[in-house]
This record gives sequence, C-alpha cells and structure tokens, in this order.
Amino acid sequence: MKLPAMQTPAFFDAVPAIVIADPLAETLGAAEGGLIEYRYIDAVKLAGHSCPTVASAWLMTRAALARLYPGETPRRGEIRVELHQALDEGVAGVIASVASLVTGAANEGGFKGLAGRFARNDLLRFGVPMSGEIRFTRLDSGQSVELSHRPQAVPRPADLSELLREALAPQASADTRRAFADAWQGWVRAIMIEHADDPALIVMASIA
Repeated sequence: MKLPAMQTPAFFDAVPAIVIADPLAETLGAAEGGLIEYRYIDAVKLAGHSCPTVASAWLMTRAALARLYPGETPRRGEIRVELHQALDEGVAGVIASVASLVTGAANEGGFKGLAGRFARNDLLRFGVPMSGEIRFTRLDSGQSVELSHRPQAVPRPADLSELLREALAPQASADTRRAFADAWQGWVRAIMIEHADDPALIVMASIA
C-alpha cells in the first residue's frame, strides 16, 4: 500500500541546507565526492518533531561549522562535539542528536573506523566544563568554538500556553489541535527564518 507523502510546514524548505564532506561516505561509495546535504527536515525526522530546541541546535551547528571552516566544506567525522550538560540533563540529548547527525560525532558506541581511519566513536561527550553550551572542535587543527542558544530572544506567541492546554485536552477537536500546531510552528519559523543570524539567539561564547 502506498503511503501518503509527508506533509511539512512550508518554511522547512526555506531553511538553508548544510553541505558537508564525509570521507567515509566517499570511500564506501555512498556519496559522490563524499558530499552530503543535510536539511532541516532531516533533523526533524531524527528528533521526531520540530521545536525551538531542534531549531536552535540546527542553527548552532550551522554557525559553528561556518566559523570553523570559512570558505571550506566542513569535514564530517573530523569534528569533536562536547556539551556542558550531562546526557540526561535538560535538552542536551536533543541538541547532541542534531549536532551528531551533521558532524558524525558519536559516543563510545559509534563507528570504530576502518584500518585506523574514519572512526567516529568517542567524538561526542557530555558534562564537559566550558563557558558555553556546546563546543565544536576540528580534529586536524584543534580550533574550537563554543556556542549557546537563548530561545527567549524570540518571544513565544502570547496565547501558546492556552492553546497547548486546550490541544492536550481529551475532548480537543481537530481544529483546536491544528490551532496549537500552527502557532507552535509559527514560533519555530520565526527562529529559523527571521532570527537565524540573530546574535541574541545564537551566541558565540568563545573561540580558540
């Protein structure tokens, strides 16, 4: 049976993609030249939802790669990702999953490599002291950047809490649930489109 095509908010397609070169993908013939294009929809599929945290994780990852690889294509699998929070604390796991998707960084359970190359395990770490929220480090040069996100920089819709409460009620109608979903994704759209380059939202905490 053919399933209906996935329907997503229109702004998903307006979010700039992140293009990255993955030497492992090239070696194994998965992508010509190793070039992989990730789009916001990929992060949404991974997380199973679109929210301010997923959106901010995408923007932090994009900003970090642009700073670490100016004028270059970032190298997937050659970047260490560290988070200030513990894995089970706050939204660290959600943020890490998005950063891991794009960079290839994995914890101890990740890919161990081929003939001493292409390993991704132990490149994702939690509970690391730092001034920022997340740190990205190039393995070849040691250059790193720390970032944080400030979701309060993009005010949530005034009636969002009320809409959520009504949408979660057992007797909620389809129209009620749709009203909340539209307001929620409107908030995410503001983050991803109108504030994507807002330094008040994505803060470069430090660079080394």
